[in-house]
Amino acid sequence: MSPSTFIKADEVAADLGISIPYAYKIIRKMNCELEESGFMVIPGRVSRRYYEEKFYGLSKAVRER
Repeated sequence: MSPSTFIKADEVAADLGISIPYAYKIIRKMNCELEESGFMVIPGRVSRRYYEEKFYGLSKAVRER
C-alpha cells in the first residue's frame, strides 16, 4: 500500500517517538509555514513531502532514487 499524500499526527508521533499532542503542535507549525507561503492546508494533517523535507532534508531527487 502506498503512503497517502498527507501524514497525520499519529504517524508523526510514532515516527518521531513523541506524544500525539506534541505531534499536533508540530503539524500546526508546519501548516502555518505553508499558509504563509500561500498554500491551502488541512488541520491535523500536513503534506508528507513537506514533513519529510523538514525532518529528513529529503528533496524530490533523493526520494525518486
